[in-house]
Amino acid sequence: MAKILVLYYSTYGHIETMANAIAEGAREAGATVDVMRVPETVPEEIARKAHFKLDQAAPVATIADLPNYDAIIVGTGTRFGRISSQMAAFLDQAGGLWASGALNGKVGAAFTSTATQHGGQETTLFSIITNLLHFGMTIVGLDYGFPNQMGHGHVVGGAPYGATTIAGGDGSRQPHEDELNGARYLGRRVADTAARLAA
Repeated sequence: MAKILVLYYSTYGHIETMANAIAEGAREAGATVDVMRVPETVPEEIARKAHFKLDQAAPVATIADLPNYDAIIVGTGTRFGRISSQMAAFLDQAGGLWASGALNGKVGAAFTSTATQHGGQETTLFSIITNLLHFGMTIVGLDYGFPNQMGHGHVVGGAPYGATTIAGGDGSRQPHEDELNGARYLGRRVADTAARLAA
């Protein structure tokens, strides 16, 4: 049975919702799953004034947690086409894991959220994947076994590089069921891959 960490940063709750859907999919595939978030770096007073979602149930992860898992699925909202500073600050502390090869051969995957369809989803996914490749991880994407990412009947996230959602410019759009299903699919694929590699 694979042990999976869904590690995320979510300012307004969209990525938190996607993280929980990914965890749901991984559990459906028989994995043991923990959902954790990275620390907030914005001062609390400023975060409250900006209406950050501070009441998230997931515990805060430490770098020392990461080697305990067979797979790590990383998600964060985009910041100008790349990962958020909160996620970057967290991963920047993992130099010791990189140096020791502690994550070599583990499975990695990515998910993100942007305000618009063309707001940097794929570059943000690659920004996450770049970190995971440097850690020596085997990458799983949102393959076309999940065909709903190819639909054009409505605005929908999703890319072959990972699960995505679109939040809208004011953050009012919540993840569409197709996007949540893509997240669940990614969770199942990661769980299945991690289990096969461990066999």
